[in-house]
Amino acid sequence: MAETQNPSVLDTTKANAAAAYNSVTTGPVAQNVKNHTAQASSELNNLAAARKTPNEPAATGQPLTHYHSFFHELLSWKNPRASAIALVSILSAIFAARYLDITRWSLKLAWISLFSTVTAEVFGKLILNNGLATQIRPRRYYTVSRETIDGLVGDVHELVNFVVIEAQRILFVENVFASLSAAIASFIGYHLTKLMPYWGLALLGTVLAFALPLIYVTNKELIDHHLKNASDVVEAQTSQVRSVAQKQAEQVSAIGKQYAGDYTGKVQEMLRGKGAATAETSEDTSQTSAASAEKGPANPIAFPKIPTAEPGLPDAPTEEPKTAADVPTPSVPSEPVLPNKDEPLIS
Repeated sequence: MAETQNPSVLDTTKANAAAAYNSVTTGPVAQNVKNHTAQASSELNNLAAARKTPNEPAATGQPLTHYHSFFHELLSWKNPRASAIALVSILSAIFAARYLDITRWSLKLAWISLFSTVTAEVFGKLILNNGLATQIRPRRYYTVSRETIDGLVGDVHELVNFVVIEAQRILFVENVFASLSAAIASFIGYHLTKLMPYWGLALLGTVLAFALPLIYVTNKELIDHHLKNASDVVEAQTSQVRSVAQKQAEQVSAIGKQYAGDYTGKVQEMLRGKGAATAETSEDTSQTSAASAEKGPANPIAFPKIPTAEPGLPDAPTEEPKTAADVPTPSVPSEPVLPNKDEPLIS
């Protein structure tokens, strides 16, 4: 009986397992999983196909890269499953880089794999005269095709150009809202570096990059309404400030012109007065010089007559008084000339 009951229990177990498998694989849960998997695959294909160069060029007329349309499609949540998969993948990579020692694990996996293949090869040759690693060796080693390398290099080139072009568009304010958002994000990030590690900043930035567009998409009408009201208020205030500034500029210009005219008139009057005074002074000087030339020298210098030194000597010749201009300048001899004692003073 035991022998007859065992097969029935085994058959019953197999039947139950098959029924459970069928219910799982063909049930509503499995069907739902299959539907979501198919939709996720379709959205990933749509996301990959969205890599096209946009029709609208940059402000300089340069064409944009296909990563502009790719990231716009990704962050706008037009393909929600693909965007969710990308977000989870990026967050998982950040956590893995933070909490998992990937380098050490890679080296560990490498030495375990190499020792396993070497051991299998050696023992296979010793026991079976044929290495086990040789048996599983592929007939042709795998290689990377040139098309794959060219496509990879092209994608990297497009990605680098995307980063460079977007940085310049933000720096030179092609879009005021985007540049203002980048400035605010940079300011907040600068202060958060004092409180959070870099992996935390990367995590926060990734979440915000995916969450903010989703919030905008789900509340587009309300956000657009408030943005329009804010834009109208700012435009009204700007026009008012512009009109007030224009009026003030006109008043300042009028006052400046008035003061400039007044000071110009005063300067001209001063210059005219100085010119008249200079002319009168020159006329007086010319008249005085003419009168002086007619009268001659005013006070001529008179020299006294030289008296006779001794009686018997002839009188010194008398001369008319001379003016200072007629008197020659006496020359000073270098040495005094002494009279000879043997010669008489008067001949």
